[in-house]
Amino acid sequence: MPGSEWGTATEQRFNVNLSILFTELPLLERPAAAAAAGFTAVELWWPWVDSPTPERSELDALRKAIEDAGVQLTGLNFYAGQLPGPDRGALSIPGVESERFRANIDVAADFARSVGCKALNALYGNRVEGVEAAEQDALALENLVLAARAADRIGAILLIETLNQPESPLYPLVSAPAGVAVVDRVNEATGLGNARFLMDLYHLSMNGEDLPSVIERYAAKTGHVQIADNPGRGAPGTGTLPLEDLLGQLRKAGYEGWVGLEYKPGDRPSAAAFDWLPA
Repeated sequence: MPGSEWGTATEQRFNVNLSILFTELPLLERPAAAAAAGFTAVELWWPWVDSPTPERSELDALRKAIEDAGVQLTGLNFYAGQLPGPDRGALSIPGVESERFRANIDVAADFARSVGCKALNALYGNRVEGVEAAEQDALALENLVLAARAADRIGAILLIETLNQPESPLYPLVSAPAGVAVVDRVNEATGLGNARFLMDLYHLSMNGEDLPSVIERYAAKTGHVQIADNPGRGAPGTGTLPLEDLLGQLRKAGYEGWVGLEYKPGDRPSAAAFDWLPA
């Protein structure tokens, strides 16, 4: 029956990503716009792409915008370089970028704590020419351990995300097993058990992965889910992904967390990009 899975939207908790939707508005106006569109929760990539350590006044202004809008921040990326743009994270890149990531860890964690955000996403970073993969992976593990401890300090989980090979050819985590393997390594290294997989169904579908099988294997290790349709990375219904069925399968597999809407609105205002959702 068409729409039957979206029809259980009361069971499905959708939050809107304010770094890809509502970007036609200034950052501080986006939380209120999301609330006006009917959302109670939002997520963000690190909003200050040039600064892992923004001024206190900037952090306070964003916190106030989130609080005034009455929305919950459910996910925040650590500093990840130019995103959107050429970068895919900083934590595995030796030198300045790794240092920027480390400088950001406590800033991001303290901001998350100030707004009750319980999930921090750490993008792994691209492979760098002239640096051994093993060296980058060792640095990544060091930095992810620091990030997991900071997340644990505020009662949050650490998310590790798989991206897709066509759009991120230098990013090493371009399959669900690769992402989950890093999750397992971090948990083994810290003993905290708070690293979880970020299952982005758009990225996994772009990699050609068997999504029902991924859900079956990894739902239990998943801390957050993000969706966009494929092709096009647009709203559900603009492509061919059976997102209703996949989210239904995730629920049946025991996933009860948020589903982040991380899609492009297309050539329309973001507020008009939610017509697929049940009222």
